[in-house]
Amino acid sequence: MKRLKIWSLIVAALTIFAACEPKEEEVPQVNQEDQVKLAVFETMREFYYWTNELPLRIDPSEFSTKEEVLEALRFRPLDRFTSFTTAQARADQIVGNVSGVHGIRIAFNQEERLFLASVTRTGPAGQDGWQRGWEIIEINGRTIPSFRNPNGSYSIDLGPNQVGVTNTFKFRLADGSEITRTIPKTAFAANSVAHESIFEMGGKKIGYWVYENFRATPGGTPGRSNEVDESFGRFQAANIDELIIDLRYNGGGLVSVAEQILNLVAPNSANGQVMYTYRWGPNQVQRNESATFRKVGSLNLNRIVFITSRSSASASELVINSLRPFVNTVIIGDNTFGKPVGSIGVANRVLTDNNILIELITFSIANANGDADYFEGFVPAVRAGDDLTRNWGDPQEFRLAAALSLVTEGAVGARLTNTYYRPVWHMHEQFKGLEQEYFMY
Repeated sequence: MKRLKIWSLIVAALTIFAACEPKEEEVPQVNQEDQVKLAVFETMREFYYWTNELPLRIDPSEFSTKEEVLEALRFRPLDRFTSFTTAQARADQIVGNVSGVHGIRIAFNQEERLFLASVTRTGPAGQDGWQRGWEIIEINGRTIPSFRNPNGSYSIDLGPNQVGVTNTFKFRLADGSEITRTIPKTAFAANSVAHESIFEMGGKKIGYWVYENFRATPGGTPGRSNEVDESFGRFQAANIDELIIDLRYNGGGLVSVAEQILNLVAPNSANGQVMYTYRWGPNQVQRNESATFRKVGSLNLNRIVFITSRSSASASELVINSLRPFVNTVIIGDNTFGKPVGSIGVANRVLTDNNILIELITFSIANANGDADYFEGFVPAVRAGDDLTRNWGDPQEFRLAAALSLVTEGAVGARLTNTYYRPVWHMHEQFKGLEQEYFMY
């Protein structure tokens, strides 16, 4: 069977038309809105991973909107992901063509102080020089506690995701000074590599790589990232001994880019072995197939250290899970999100005619050992807090410091493990569907 290379844990480059189109004689008795509701149900019956949990039929008149249909059919509690999108939105996301954002991620520390957690270099904030580690003390004149909800969570209001919308941020910098910046939301091509560096410590060369989304390069080889090849070209040229991959804000992306990374970092012994296996829903089992490692490059590592958080999901977890049978993988930070299932965009003719695509959970992915059900996420070997006061690459940042200590000394001391805290709010929680994988303000 020919394998589709562009499948993603959240996206696919193909729209699949459901085979169960409504019969012509049935359509005249149903208005257009109800046709859409039925089309949602029929498409899910054909492709859903949890098809056996769906009813045999629905009465569309019992639902006010297509969203109500989707919510009623979504398999709880495991399906936190299925959502509506459009073909254009999906096509843009997988290559990083974002619109109506500043290009930032934000997070709270243990004191509930809000910081820039990451800044996309190619976005308006990055172009204005913003950096991880800046504390946000006001947004549009509002103090941060004013965004707090009665239940203790936060709803950060930055207005609609539209080009031209502006927001004003007041920051406190590391030296205690304060600055105010006003920037617009724009459209731009988002980069995925936030940072890379090489540390020479303990007689070792240690590569450190911060990767934030599994995205293909626009205009390049379909399903591949030039950024990935460039980074690992430099790591190989330096002949690194150890590798730390920081996925703490990586919500996922293309499986094909995950494969690209896996083939670069896997040991030589994995070549030709099963990388992962698709497990499709009951009506699509003919699509079940395995991918194999095709080792490229000169890296032959005995261990890979991953830095993760509750925002590390999907393709991030796929990379970790696929490597586990073949190399010592050590996780530092916090539990990952827990998304062992993936989706493709599906639509029948009715949905396509209405510019609707369902980003539908259609498969799970198992590693070579058959491990596939990590809905609770991966538990770290070492818990450490996210030191939001420090920029990428600072060896004193808690999670990076813990990783460097493990690599050079073989253990992590209590000084670093005592930094662990569980945040009261995760930014990805304010997003759904595709946007939760590629979350960004």
